[in-house]
Amino acid sequence: MFDIKVIEVQGAERGDVQFHFLQTDFWASFKGMHGWKPSRYSLEVTDTTNKTQSFRLTISLMIRRFARVFSIAYVPLGPELPESVKETIPYNSETYLSLLEDIGSALKQYLPKDCFCLRMDPPIGFSELDAKAYHAVLIKKSTLNKSPTDIQPPDTVLFNLTRSEEDQLAAMKPKWRYNVKLAEKKGVEVSANGPEAIDDFYKIFEETASRDGIAVHAKSYYKDLLSLKPVPSDAHIKTTLYIARHEGDVLAGIITLFTDTEAVYLYGASSNNKRNLMPAYLLQWTAIKDAKAFGSKVYDFYGIPPTDDEHHPMYGLYRFKTGFGGEVVHRAGSIDMPLKKGVYGCYITAEKLRAFWFKKVKKIFIHKK
Repeated sequence: MFDIKVIEVQGAERGDVQFHFLQTDFWASFKGMHGWKPSRYSLEVTDTTNKTQSFRLTISLMIRRFARVFSIAYVPLGPELPESVKETIPYNSETYLSLLEDIGSALKQYLPKDCFCLRMDPPIGFSELDAKAYHAVLIKKSTLNKSPTDIQPPDTVLFNLTRSEEDQLAAMKPKWRYNVKLAEKKGVEVSANGPEAIDDFYKIFEETASRDGIAVHAKSYYKDLLSLKPVPSDAHIKTTLYIARHEGDVLAGIITLFTDTEAVYLYGASSNNKRNLMPAYLLQWTAIKDAKAFGSKVYDFYGIPPTDDEHHPMYGLYRFKTGFGGEVVHRAGSIDMPLKKGVYGCYITAEKLRAFWFKKVKKIFIHKK
């Protein structure tokens, strides 16, 4: 359906495309420091059924090698379509899925010979009803599979930053507004920091991982993220480590990334100490106010359970993030184009086992303590 010409380029050409932070050169540079090989491609796309429609896409693509034997290719939250094309090719349409197939086919010659899969996280958002229709179409695609595990969180909360501060506070649940004021009244202090405060953050991050059964990177991963300077094409990007303290005690911390379009809450940690002072609420409210001042249009809480099921092991996270009054958004999650089916089958089996360990088994052991 689409004729695609691929050219490797240096640097993003934004045009009328609003890149998600995962598609920026800044993020590609950061991931390049931690096991991924990033590259960027310009795609000249022509609709063969409507040759008057042609447009250009640029995508950030990353390659990760395993044991020097095989590799996986990954397009994080892309490709983004130009605004001028979104009406004719909606993200949640069969046409867009056909475009993903044709992009995958066009990119094959640029991937390593040992690459067993091209994985994409398309920026498709929909309601639960739309999701059923979308997955029904995806099943019919012979070259695309729904990945059994998602790289990026498919469900999230988006908080509108274009409103006044009064309207933002009014959107919160009353208890959330109360907790923000309580933390301030009790003397919790929030500071904005860079990599110099990483030791304080990582100590309580390890405490959080032990308590909640989550996986964490090495300390250097988060320090590099905070230390990396934006490249010229992404000059309007800022990473910050917010730390909440009370009488010298480190109570909680979050790492955020701001761009001119979005602010993202990437990582969070909290101590078991003085949780009654509600430092997490003041941390988020401080970051929200700073993001608005920076010029971001939306604050992405970046990851919640798919529903408000009280029996879900992460229900507390759902309740905390939705309580600020943002819009719950469901995305498509990861989509795979298998290139070597034997290796691909082994890989996704390993992924499923890893996910089962962290999401089920490990949490059972923690809850029994």
